[in-house]
Amino acid sequence: MDHKIAIIGLGYVGLPLAVEFGKIYPVIGFDINEKRIGELKNSIDRTREMEPDELADAVHLTYTSDESLLTSCNTYIVTVPTPINTYNRPDITFLIKASETVGRSLSKGDIVIYESTVYPGATEEDCVPVIEKASGLTYNVDFFCGYSPERINPGDKKHRLPTIRKVTSGSTPEIAEVIDRLYGSIIKAGTHLAPSIKVAEAAKVIENAQRDINIGFINELAMIFARMNISTKDVLEAAATKWNFLSFQPGLVGGHCIGVDPYYLTHKAESLGYIPQIILAGRRLNDGMGRYVATQLIKMMVKKAHRITDANVLVLGITFKENCPDIRNSKVIDIIRQLKDFACNIDIFDPHADPDEVRHEYGIDIVTTEADLKPGYEGIMVAVCHDEFKDLDISKYKADGCVVYDVKHVYDSSDEYL
Repeated sequence: MDHKIAIIGLGYVGLPLAVEFGKIYPVIGFDINEKRIGELKNSIDRTREMEPDELADAVHLTYTSDESLLTSCNTYIVTVPTPINTYNRPDITFLIKASETVGRSLSKGDIVIYESTVYPGATEEDCVPVIEKASGLTYNVDFFCGYSPERINPGDKKHRLPTIRKVTSGSTPEIAEVIDRLYGSIIKAGTHLAPSIKVAEAAKVIENAQRDINIGFINELAMIFARMNISTKDVLEAAATKWNFLSFQPGLVGGHCIGVDPYYLTHKAESLGYIPQIILAGRRLNDGMGRYVATQLIKMMVKKAHRITDANVLVLGITFKENCPDIRNSKVIDIIRQLKDFACNIDIFDPHADPDEVRHEYGIDIVTTEADLKPGYEGIMVAVCHDEFKDLDISKYKADGCVVYDVKHVYDSSDEYL
């Protein structure tokens, strides 16, 4: 098959995929965000996943928001977000709309591959009927599907798309082989062909559920050890001397993967009559960590006789992880809201986040340069481990008796760590 590929969605997942395929195959990168398309045409990637020279290497890649151009393709890869709503339920609105878009462009013999994280069964039970309705074609007769879960790690310059082994699958054995060979042409680390689409979907969703549970366990240990006045870091370092100890660190669990994907699995389980225990317990604990560390900071400030109402507090970082501009589902916002409930005055410093995006998403203002900071903070919350913070002399901004709560162990001189 001579692939002409359409990548639907050019975010953290779709753009690296479009670039790698665009080095070999004719690729149309499609996104409904015209601003994003304009930036990419000018070699600007606001996610900072791809450098201008990397974008230039994709000589067969074109960007567009014009849906009519998709009809020339025969292989469609959907990489749109799959978030949760305010009730922690899967929101597959983007997935359904993308399936409608693909369906309107589809021809006989075409292949549709999904990379968005979903619950097992979503591709064939939720997306395929939408494609059939929009295209008038019949599944596994006129068109075929596959699922190859994304494994992008935003901000990670070591583990990139070609160096991460890829799970693949297809709706028939023959199509599965075609899809596996397609990905094999760009993935240096190799592929793993799963026996079915549902198995591939399940494999993806448990990857992050497993990490979520393990981090939740360590977060609970941190709470226990805090009551014992012993260092969680010291305990973990000692325990890690055993060869089969799993090394996880306490912290805030946000973002569009670990903090979201477990809810997709629990949603499906509940629809089948099973109420998950361990997965939801891990989620509840991790979802509460922002409020917990904010309260710990306040307690420490009280012990040092600070007045809490109108106290000046500096929060370092608002993105969901270090050295990354992504603010989606950042749990730092829980810290900020809790501190505001205590009537603190809060400054938020993050050199990676886009102030306009933060204002639009959370309704708060941030500063992005050290020059905007001021002296006299009674409390400092180190929420994200950006490289810039490692070189920041926070002593210049402390009031007398300032308390520093360091979630990420950036500063050895911090008063308290998670």
